[in-house]
Amino acid sequence: MNKILVRVRRGLAAGILALLGVAASLNAVAQPAPSTNSNPNPWLDYWSFEDTNTWETALGYPAVSFTNLAVWVVGDGNAVVVDDSTNAAWLQYNVWEADGTTNLTVDVGSVAMWFAPSSWSSQDQGGTGPQCWAPLIETGAYTTNAAYGWWGLSIDPSGSNILFSAQDGNGNETNYITAPFSWTSNLFHCVALTYCSTNTALYIDGNFVTNGPGVTIFPSSDVLSNGFWLGSDWTGSNQCHGIVGDISTYNYPLDDGTIDGVFVLYEAFYLLNPVIELALPMGTPSSTLYSPVYDIISGPGNLQVIGTNEAGCVSNSNVWMTNMSVAPGTNNSVNLTFMVGGGNPDWPYDVFATGNCLISNSVWAWEGQAYPCQTNVLLGLTNRAVYLLLGTPLSYDGDGFTVAYESLILHINPNDPDLAGDGIANGFKYLAGLSLTNPVSFPSLNGVTIPTCPVQ
Repeated sequence: MNKILVRVRRGLAAGILALLGVAASLNAVAQPAPSTNSNPNPWLDYWSFEDTNTWETALGYPAVSFTNLAVWVVGDGNAVVVDDSTNAAWLQYNVWEADGTTNLTVDVGSVAMWFAPSSWSSQDQGGTGPQCWAPLIETGAYTTNAAYGWWGLSIDPSGSNILFSAQDGNGNETNYITAPFSWTSNLFHCVALTYCSTNTALYIDGNFVTNGPGVTIFPSSDVLSNGFWLGSDWTGSNQCHGIVGDISTYNYPLDDGTIDGVFVLYEAFYLLNPVIELALPMGTPSSTLYSPVYDIISGPGNLQVIGTNEAGCVSNSNVWMTNMSVAPGTNNSVNLTFMVGGGNPDWPYDVFATGNCLISNSVWAWEGQAYPCQTNVLLGLTNRAVYLLLGTPLSYDGDGFTVAYESLILHINPNDPDLAGDGIANGFKYLAGLSLTNPVSFPSLNGVTIPTCPVQ
């Protein structure tokens, strides 16, 4: 049986990634003394967006301010959506916390994140682009005379280029990197930037794209004390109009192998369609009990569609099988033909089969998904005692499995989206070939080779 129609292209590799944030409000805080905290992680901080009340970082620091954000269950958990067409939207964090912890360095370091446009595609993809300078991460404020200080990684208004630029507040500005790149709505890419006094480099999906000169221009500490934004500028008007997940910041340049490892670790979660396209924002009200969420187990499977019957298609709150017939197949097998009646013609219904449903603990097999109004056939059934069952697109917990699949195939609790308790939805683990019940232990980056780059 073809249970998963989208194949994971690469295995998991050593590496660890983090998440993103954005915000506004220039409430200045004094630059603290050097940190006395000991962070055992290889990153400065990490954003998973599991906490949507205060948008805490992995180290437990809440956002300075935020407004008009949404959350999507996508990737390996949550991702933040900064896309409000009528109102300002932002998510802001401190560069330095009161205890001295540093969340972002602008002279030497790295930033890694996953990003997908949510309401635009690049113009060369037939879209409009973001129609503004779309920040992915930014601190300070851009001015035409470079009189204040600014630093950021952003996408141009047409969605055709990604840029890393800075101003120092003394009239000096530079564009360290400009790289052409084409974005497609709802399709994620892993973006990684490294920088130091001798070199800057951009990577997309684990691959080196281009490099530029070393960082010599950046905002002053007074500007940095106002914090940084993820997904927008400080006003919340220039928004990325996209979805950002798994962002991490570092105080050293990551090497090529580590960046590729970061990409490989998460590509199984972010680069799978139609999972991304079917994902729904958390909290979206359902107009009906059976409104489908993203479906990990999808597609026709063993079923073959051999015809439609649009004229006789009837939408109904009930759903059933009809027009069933059998015909001889090859090698003493039979071919079973049937239609799905009722239901919603736009929704797929799981088809399960067993050889004996009259005894307890029957072993069911998933045969695929069928849409109402289509004629389907199951070819080559060798067991003539076949019982079929329809499953609706109902999911209690939004983990990527329907209740029917969890009950008949996986035999797991349909109300528990994270059986292992490690923050990763059951469906994403299934796609990556991981155990649903064993927590994932992310490999650390200890021992990686850090490029020689003097700290300023």
